[in-house]
Amino acid sequence: MRLSSIILLVCMAAAFYTLCSLGFWQLDRLEWKEAMIARVEAGLEETPVDLDTIEAKLQVDTDIEYRPVSVTGTFDHPGEQHFYATYNGRAGYHVYTPLKEPNGRLVMVNRGFVPYTQKDASSRIQGQVSGQITFEGLARSAPSKKPNAFVFDNDLVKNVFHWKSLDQMLSRAYETPPGKPRLFFVDMKAADVPGGLPISGVTRVTFSNSHLSYALTWFGLAGTLLFVGIPFAWSRFRKA
Repeated sequence: MRLSSIILLVCMAAAFYTLCSLGFWQLDRLEWKEAMIARVEAGLEETPVDLDTIEAKLQVDTDIEYRPVSVTGTFDHPGEQHFYATYNGRAGYHVYTPLKEPNGRLVMVNRGFVPYTQKDASSRIQGQVSGQITFEGLARSAPSKKPNAFVFDNDLVKNVFHWKSLDQMLSRAYETPPGKPRLFFVDMKAADVPGGLPISGVTRVTFSNSHLSYALTWFGLAGTLLFVGIPFAWSRFRKA
């Protein structure tokens, strides 16, 4: 058998192995994604807990995403921060506002969406609710670093965040935080807000799950390689 034929067979075997490995990897990801979706959906049905319970869970387990919480406190509106986002096709910001709890602690709350033209709080003064309030929300973890190199850096001068850096939000809001901050966020559930802004309840609890189709694609390519490659290799072997 010629050396070129041997090289061809080796390349085909390597390609087949790679395609099958990618298919099985996608099946593993499918199992992980289905378990994660089931866990989140079950968590959403739980009775809201207080922030201390979420904090205790965070110390032993990083999985606090979308856990229902009940929150009581007073918003510190001058410290609000703006996270670039879209809502129903409109560009704008999610308004993250520090909330002071009765015990003196701080938690950063995503109050909801405001259009690009109403970034300035003075344009939606009715929505700057005062006094102590109680509401329900969803606990959200705080990322420790930027998701990837393609995400823009946060612009602290213009108060525009492209990734949710809790440390940067707090440091921009306060020279020294007045209370020990919670190390997670709370996304506010839908609620009536005077003036209609921010639009609360904008958290999307949906997950894409295309891992099965990806797996079938990789396995299909592996099968195609065998269907085409084996007759071709056999013809080369017979000629040799």
